[in-house]
Amino acid sequence: MTHAPTRTEVLVVGAGPTGLTLACDLARRGVSALLVEQAGALFPGSRGKGLQPRTQEVFEDLGLLTAVRAAGRPYPRMLNWEDGEPQGEWDLVGGPGPVVPDPTVPFPSVWMLPQWRTQELLHERLRELGGEVVLGTALSGLDQFPDRVEARLTGPDGAERTVSARYLVAADGGRSTVRRAVGIPMTGGQVDPRPALVADLEIDGLERRNWHVWPKAPGGPLLLCPLPSTTAFQLFAQFGAEGSAENEAEGSAENETEPDTSPEGVRRTVAARTHLPESALGRVHWASCFRPRTALAERFREGRVFLAGDAAHMHSPAGGQGLNTSIQDAYNLGWKLGQVLRHGADEALLDSYEEERLPIAADVLEISTRLHRAGGIGAGGLRRGPRTEQLGLGYEDGPLTVEARPGLAEDALRAGERAPDAPLDGTANGAAGDTANGTADSGTGEARRLFELFRGPHVTVLAVGRALPELPAGVHGHRIDGGVTERVYGPGLFVVRPDGYLGLATHDPADLPGYLGRLGLR
Repeated sequence: MTHAPTRTEVLVVGAGPTGLTLACDLARRGVSALLVEQAGALFPGSRGKGLQPRTQEVFEDLGLLTAVRAAGRPYPRMLNWEDGEPQGEWDLVGGPGPVVPDPTVPFPSVWMLPQWRTQELLHERLRELGGEVVLGTALSGLDQFPDRVEARLTGPDGAERTVSARYLVAADGGRSTVRRAVGIPMTGGQVDPRPALVADLEIDGLERRNWHVWPKAPGGPLLLCPLPSTTAFQLFAQFGAEGSAENEAEGSAENETEPDTSPEGVRRTVAARTHLPESALGRVHWASCFRPRTALAERFREGRVFLAGDAAHMHSPAGGQGLNTSIQDAYNLGWKLGQVLRHGADEALLDSYEEERLPIAADVLEISTRLHRAGGIGAGGLRRGPRTEQLGLGYEDGPLTVEARPGLAEDALRAGERAPDAPLDGTANGAAGDTANGTADSGTGEARRLFELFRGPHVTVLAVGRALPELPAGVHGHRIDGGVTERVYGPGLFVVRPDGYLGLATHDPADLPGYLGRLGLR
């Protein structure tokens, strides 16, 4: 651990999508963070491969969406097979027909990218921002004090050293060492007692235009999905059904409930349940067995330690929610740590992390569990829709939400909701609070959309159909009259949080100083 400092502002344990996203966000805020990973390399499998529309918006803000789009692809149509013959196509995501363009939603469809590639791109972005992952380094213990956490880390050589951090974030997965160390219990249970096998493997002679499904395969359903930017397919196979051809061939009752994750076992499963000969099945890159379950931590914070991602909540893979919810945990926590550590916001701001994210996690667990238990893979029982896209998730009842406009229509945009995108087709003038006079019209530069104005670690104030008041240093302000923005937002003054949600919505400029002061902006 020669490159690990002995002191840092934030120690992040676990370099999966959650930890990498948080490290990127902290780095661009100028917060020193140490990201450690127990394994000797980043996770090698495709496991979480769907990036929901809201997660794509997060990645655009973090500066890696171009790379994500270049490396991935839209979800392919599902193609059912029976007795070696194709039976028809159907859509896993959305309904029939193309997605209708909407200027408020720039990325309306799920984007497919294997988890290992998502992590590579996050790691590359972290390096661009001056950060790094310290691999082969495990947390072996921690102690909390009023002003810091003292964490004991063990490196690949077995040597232990102590790192002092203002805060520690557990992003170390469902078996979180950090969560156990601070004594936070999880509650939940099995969604499905039947085990499942997931693997990445090479296959010759299977076209890559479709996601192939054998819903009536002997032993249980099997799916093969072509992974973008690779020559591999992701395998998902459910076990536990009677009459498994591969188990009968082995003559083993034990194998009937415990999938064989060896390369030979993976290939044998595919050959037994599909029309593909074993000779067409090549290298197995990665394989794992799991039983779908859900779990939710009792709380997401213990003193100066926070839980994020699978360390805080575990999901069935149905609905593609786990990775996306985890990334958005990091996105919610990152800006709050930044405001406290860099702008002097009261530490009470950090209490809002659990208050906002725990209800979201509970809601997402309900969605993924319901989709999993719907079953009917071949008939479209696992089909996803608007609730899985996470664009409608928000913090309307959260502690940072202030809606101060009376008499709103029932369908009006409200504080706490996601701040929609919109083209800058009205009259737009910009002002940054850190300019000389705070309200000098500076134009909107090259920005063509609201999201381009929001992009970055700052807080934004939108004056829609209103004069732009004087703003504190560090706040970006823009006045916009007319166009899609005024139609969608309505007239008023809106504080857009760094994570793209509306914090305050008001007509009265006098409401701004108090609200911004809670964020450390005075």
